[in-house]
Formats: sequence, C-alpha cells, structure tokens
Amino acid sequence: MATNDLPAIDLSIPDHQASLDKLISFFETISLAACQDLSGIYTEDAYFKDPFNELRGLPAINQVFQHMFVQVHEPHFRITSSVLQNDSAFLVWDFLFTMKNFSAATQRIRGATHIRFADDGRVNFHRDYWDAAEELYEKLPVLGSFMRFLKSQARK
Repeated sequence: MATNDLPAIDLSIPDHQASLDKLISFFETISLAACQDLSGIYTEDAYFKDPFNELRGLPAINQVFQHMFVQVHEPHFRITSSVLQNDSAFLVWDFLFTMKNFSAATQRIRGATHIRFADDGRVNFHRDYWDAAEELYEKLPVLGSFMRFLKSQARK
C-alpha cells in the first residue's frame, strides 16, 4: 500500500472561539429565563465550582444559576478580558448586583473563571475564582466589620 493510499487522520483541534463568544454573550445578558435550561451552554455531566458550591450535572448547575436571581436583584456580568487556548478559556469579570436585604447600592465582585469546552462546544468544566471574604463578606453590615478586623490583624 502506497502512502498516498492511507486514510486521512484528522488531528485538528476544534476551534472554540464561537463557543467562547456564545458563553460571553450568555453571561453579559444573563436572565432568569435564560437560566431555566442551560443545556445549550453546559454538558449534562459538567463540573461546576465556586466559593459556595461544588457540584456536577446540568440540573444542579441550572439550580445554582436560578438561585442567584433569588438572592440578588439585577445580577449581570461584565467580561473584561478573555483568553482561549485549545479547549480552555479564562474569563476575567465583574459581577454587578444589588442586595435584596441590604443596601440598594450596586455591588461588584471581581473574579475569574476557568472554562473547558467539550468537543461539541458546550462547557464541561467551570471553576470560579474570587475572594468571598474581600468581595462579599467585608461589604455586609456587622460581619464586614469583623472581617476587616481579622484582615487587619493578619497583616500585623
């Protein structure tokens, strides 16, 4: 058999730029309605971790996103930077919202997310990185004072 007769082997890596663009659009226009069914964004067995949750599976991820709308008013993300390499992406973001039971002032959490895409372009790994103490707890009445005190003591 001559080398020209060998079957072609596809060694290409899927280009996930369109998947990343779709994901960024989802986060920047997030709504409760869009969070009812995330099957177009996440795989059935996707892994998700943030400072409060570590879970696997689309039903659990749907619940986390829906619960966000129970906890805060007007949640939305502003993606400030993104990097894509093969099937992995890294997003830097601001999460903006108002607290339901506290101040009406807009709050901001700064964070980042590591994403891995499945071959079909949906997310199969989502890991958020942000400092819950600095970005959230320090802003709460009573608890915030205590957290700032602990932080000042740790610096001494």
